[in-house]
Amino acid sequence: MAPPPPQSQRSPSPSQPSGKSEVSDLKSQLRQLAGSRAPGADDSKRDLFKKVISNMTIGIDVSSLFGEMVMCSATSDIVLKKMCYLYVGNYAKVNPDLALLTINFLQRDCKDEDPMIRGLALRSLCSLRVANLVEYLVGPLGSGLKDNNSYVRMVAVIGVLKLYHISASTCIDADFPATVKHLMLNDPDTQVVANCLSALQEIWTLESSTSEEASRERETLLSKPVVYYLLNRIKEFSEWAQCLVLELVAKYIPSDNSEIFDIMNLLEDRLHHANGAVVLATIKVFLQLTLSMADVHQQVYERIKAPLLTQVSSGSPEQSYAVLSHLHLLVMRAPYIFSSDYKHFYCQYNEPSYVKKLKLEMLTAVANESNTYEIVTELCEYAANVDIPIARESIRAVGKIALQQYDVNAIVDRLLQFLEMEKDYVTSEALVLVKDLLRKYPQWSQDCIAVVGNISSKNVQEPKAKAALIWMLGEYSQDMHDAPYVLESLVENWDEEHSAEVRLHLLTAVMKCFFKRPPETQKALGAALAAGLADFHQDVHDRALFYYRLLQYNVSVAESVVNPPKQAVSVFADTQSSEIKDRIFDEFNSLSVVYQKPSYMFTDKEHRGTFEFADELGNLSISAESGDSVVPAQRVEANDKDLLLGTSEKEEGRDPGSNGSVYDAPSYNGSSAPSTTSQQLADLAFPSTGISGEAPASSLAVDDLLGLDFPVGTAATPSPPPLSLNPKAVLDPGTFQQKWRQLPISLSEEYSISPQGIASLTTPHALLRHMQSHSINCIASGGQSPNFKFFFFAQKAEAASVYLVECMINTSSAKSQIKIKADDQSSSQAFSTLFQSALSKFGLP
Repeated sequence: MAPPPPQSQRSPSPSQPSGKSEVSDLKSQLRQLAGSRAPGADDSKRDLFKKVISNMTIGIDVSSLFGEMVMCSATSDIVLKKMCYLYVGNYAKVNPDLALLTINFLQRDCKDEDPMIRGLALRSLCSLRVANLVEYLVGPLGSGLKDNNSYVRMVAVIGVLKLYHISASTCIDADFPATVKHLMLNDPDTQVVANCLSALQEIWTLESSTSEEASRERETLLSKPVVYYLLNRIKEFSEWAQCLVLELVAKYIPSDNSEIFDIMNLLEDRLHHANGAVVLATIKVFLQLTLSMADVHQQVYERIKAPLLTQVSSGSPEQSYAVLSHLHLLVMRAPYIFSSDYKHFYCQYNEPSYVKKLKLEMLTAVANESNTYEIVTELCEYAANVDIPIARESIRAVGKIALQQYDVNAIVDRLLQFLEMEKDYVTSEALVLVKDLLRKYPQWSQDCIAVVGNISSKNVQEPKAKAALIWMLGEYSQDMHDAPYVLESLVENWDEEHSAEVRLHLLTAVMKCFFKRPPETQKALGAALAAGLADFHQDVHDRALFYYRLLQYNVSVAESVVNPPKQAVSVFADTQSSEIKDRIFDEFNSLSVVYQKPSYMFTDKEHRGTFEFADELGNLSISAESGDSVVPAQRVEANDKDLLLGTSEKEEGRDPGSNGSVYDAPSYNGSSAPSTTSQQLADLAFPSTGISGEAPASSLAVDDLLGLDFPVGTAATPSPPPLSLNPKAVLDPGTFQQKWRQLPISLSEEYSISPQGIASLTTPHALLRHMQSHSINCIASGGQSPNFKFFFFAQKAEAASVYLVECMINTSSAKSQIKIKADDQSSSQAFSTLFQSALSKFGLP
């Protein structure tokens, strides 16, 4: 037996097209079958058409087969017609000359006996979207609008809308909107009516900006006869069409209350519809109609509660989340109405985390005196959940309930139990909540501090939790025996603390502790001020400088500023304004409710979030200079040296009479005692006529008090560690986008741009080249005047640490908003200074 012939190692596949030879073969086979009426010819054509469509789908250019495809479409086989129309529609957009070849056979098919072919041909003809061919659309559209078959009329109505977008004047001159309006009010088919309504709304909305007649026509859609006509037929409409009609009714303004009740009675059964979109659209109508009737509006909440809860418990998790989002909006507006149904918001074990998180927010909102105990008990069960983000959210929910209730005895006990759990994330969340609780209920300080005092600061790693613990150590240091010593140990490890927030809290806490227990805190305060003044983070440095000058001026004044008598916080600030919440409510049954923000915040590019611009990264201009034109290393090094001059080094040459204040800070080596510096801290005192003669003595007294034994000699201040960037850094867009999503924002600042820089922005590529000369490369850019958006990246020299920057520039205000993310957040401020310096030099000679 002969062995089988060896198979080719590479079998053809859609992802590996064979190239031009296959297209040529298809062309010859199609030409042979063109006009053939032999038995089985249609089947052969189907197979060939499928191959053509397959190649077209994977990106192979098969436009050379256009003539053969059109010739083979002369058949009554509807499957062949559909595939031919798909092919023609695809290539007509990119090659208008080829589209002209299809006009004859499409117009011929628009007169076919089969209504399905007539409708498909008319749809394909209107989908060509070639401006030069609009004259050929008017006749078939006019015939289609009068066709006996509802499918053809339905396609023709949408074709009118397509024609309007291609050539609005042609559509208006042919008087198609009036014909469509007549169809809407008289056609027996509800789908045709729905398409007419959709098309007229879009056409007249766009036309109303330039035509008063169109504005009047748009208003007629909201007239009583039209609205009542559509409402009386609403049960005949499809689900999509019902939503369209209900959206129109929500904008209708009834003349009196009886009309409101008539509409609501007519739509009562729509609340029990199986489709959630119809239910939500009906609810929007009920809510909008009764806004001016407070009592009825409350009854509407009671009436819609059951349908909404039913929709939440049925359907997919995605549908449940969408309905829950709307329910959450209503709960926030009227929590008392839903307070008795709190058990519906308990989390199920098999629900996804996004649904659970939303339910936790709703449990927080509906909690009141009658159900707080049950809700808090349930939330405490979630604290032991294996899903750590949900466990965190549940602890926060308990804290929010505690902050909004008056009787918090049981809740405080639960929070203190969380502190005793041997789970880091539980302890961290509980510490933050206990801090807020003490700000509102100072009377609980004894019980809370007794538990907090047993927590070691070494076991708390999260910045917010550590900041909360430090705040309590400073605020209640008189009640915590070890507070000065714990703070002193934290000051000793100053250099190991990477969070600026923690260092800021530590400075304030040590100051507070000093005023309450001076002898024990004197050494720690001196070390903290020295470390803070030498800190590279601007906020930390400024606060330490502010505290030092306060102490120099008057210790009593410093105490009244840093440690004044505290008043309990009655209400914590809301994250959203009432205006935004009302705007979201007005956009009920839309994505605004799911995103919890008004539509203008996520539809206009100017209001997009941090990296919602990322989906357009492929459409932005990728900087070609980043890899091609590398700036010489010597030039970059010189620029870096100029950029990295410290404040005091740049100002040493200034005239002493100038407005800028010249100051130096003591260095800090991380030990318990501050290191010796070469500059007097006495120079930090405010110049004042009243105390000018006493300032040096006061400064020396404070230095002596805090153990800051600085010599009187003068010398240059040690500059912060220099930050050098890699001039040949490379980063692909995919990695940039992934890192941007993963890394937190290190800094968010606003810079001013010089008039010369604004003038140079007429060519954005000039900015890209300028920043690259400072080893800062652009990976994407976009926008148009006055708003430009750039994404930059840079890499630390001799390290893999990467800095990512989002830079939004408004040329009208000459401002730039900068967001920086970094692998090494401790050097973010240094990079920000370098970036700002480079940006400030843009456009300068």
